[in-house]
Amino acid sequence: MSFRNLKRWWQIKTGKVETPLDSDVPFWALSLVFHLLVLVLLARMIMPTKEDQTVNLRVDDPIQEIELVELPPDVEFDDMISEEVGADGDEAAEAAAAEAPLIDIMSEDDIDLEMPVHDLGDLMTDDDMLEATGETMSALAVKGSVGHSVKAASGAVDRLTQEILNSLQERNTTVVWLFDQSASLLQQRSEIQGRFDKVYEELGVVEAAGHAAFQHNDEKPLLTQVYAFGSKVTPMLRKPTDSLTLIKETVGKIQRDETGNEYVMSAVIRAAKDNASVRKIKNSTGEPERNVFVIVVSDEAGDDLQKTDEAIQLCTKLGIPIYVVGVPAPFGRPETKVKWVDPDPQYNQDPQWAIVSQGPESVRAERLQIDFTGTFEDLDMIDSGFGPFHLTRLSYETGGMYFAVHPNRRKNRRVSRWQTSAYSAHLRYFFDPAVMRRYKPDYVSQRTYNKRLEANAARRALVHAAAYTTTGSLESPILRFPKLDDAAFVNLVSRAQRSAAFIQPKVNDLYEMLRAGEADREKELSLRWKAGYDLAMGRAIAAKVRAKSYNGTLALVKTKLKFDPPKDDETPQNNTWL
Repeated sequence: MSFRNLKRWWQIKTGKVETPLDSDVPFWALSLVFHLLVLVLLARMIMPTKEDQTVNLRVDDPIQEIELVELPPDVEFDDMISEEVGADGDEAAEAAAAEAPLIDIMSEDDIDLEMPVHDLGDLMTDDDMLEATGETMSALAVKGSVGHSVKAASGAVDRLTQEILNSLQERNTTVVWLFDQSASLLQQRSEIQGRFDKVYEELGVVEAAGHAAFQHNDEKPLLTQVYAFGSKVTPMLRKPTDSLTLIKETVGKIQRDETGNEYVMSAVIRAAKDNASVRKIKNSTGEPERNVFVIVVSDEAGDDLQKTDEAIQLCTKLGIPIYVVGVPAPFGRPETKVKWVDPDPQYNQDPQWAIVSQGPESVRAERLQIDFTGTFEDLDMIDSGFGPFHLTRLSYETGGMYFAVHPNRRKNRRVSRWQTSAYSAHLRYFFDPAVMRRYKPDYVSQRTYNKRLEANAARRALVHAAAYTTTGSLESPILRFPKLDDAAFVNLVSRAQRSAAFIQPKVNDLYEMLRAGEADREKELSLRWKAGYDLAMGRAIAAKVRAKSYNGTLALVKTKLKFDPPKDDETPQNNTWL
């Protein structure tokens, strides 16, 4: 119906000439009604129906008709950082060419050089949440990276060059080097000193190419400070410098500390306090003046570990990451034997072995120390995949990295004592770092560690059993019994039986100690704790079987077993039982 017909209908109906449609208001009302109708229609078109809200999952093909494709074999990567940036060295290149798969896969190290990999930290428990404060919560966002294994300190320095560049992209940076003054670190200090040319050359090349990191302002973007530490901490430069010549001369002047003490945490605290002023937030910019980048170079666990929490809290508060070029910790052992050769050629150059504190990799030892095996293989020092606990925790908690340096690192090959390089610990076996990272220790405080032990019987049983085996209760057995005469033979076997009678109850106690935690083993979520418990239980069962078999065999040797007669007149009579 048209507008004119509508007016005509109204006039006939009412008998009046004027209609409501003759004023302005009706047009406004009609417009309102019209637009409301349009909005309702649009809403109906956009809103989903009940049928639209239902999600239907459909499988086009039956499951039984899916063709299974054979997966390619597992590919292992050697997580070593070579002396050349972005390369694995000639030896690794030849091995890679011989064994390279048909597909091109980028290694973790290649990824790391472009994009640092950081852990997000451990899962927080309810108890952790109760203890959390503003400062501790802020530190949970980003953790550092551990489990990086290299064959030479120069490989770690090459990686650190990239980290320095990343820092410079954010703001001007002061790099602080902390060198321990032990004689065993002389070779590494010289190696790093020689590497400074390459580091600053690369930074210089970047500067010349117009890298954004060097375009902040007229200030010198990269400064360096050097400290030496032993029984005391000594700043080697009056103030940070950008002179490469001065830096190298300073490192070369570091004197040997004869005390044998390494106060590494005190050195970190001193360096952090000395650079705290440039980490204060400026009111004008809302940012600190400079980044501070601390690099610790040490080959021991340290002698002031009681200051670890203080160092972590200070560095976390100031936002100073700690990077460590250190040594691998032996699995479950606090000490290693280091091959020592006097650095002065005027003195005796024959290798000697010194006991050095380089572990363990966890708060407390989590590996049984059983020598009742006959072969003593369980006493071998092996690579844990991580550095000494306190230094590694320092780097992890502050957002830095720990590099475990060992020149004899090789995969799937045994390292003998004579193959061990000078100033290095004898570690018989090394393991793939990429695999070991999944089994990293709990980098937490002693208090938190103890609370986690109490929360799980399997963890508690493992740590108690490991401590039990370090008391010397399980002595090694006698394995060779010569029968020179009957009396001496009987006395020797009887003495071994007395020893076995003493060992067997101890082994049984060890087994029962671990068995007490078996119920909580299934509740464990950590791969490391599950593997550690399973390994300990397997070794305890093996020792239990050996002890019982040994005792029973001794009784047979003493009473029933006889030597076989010679095959002929020329063959001598047997006279020793092994």
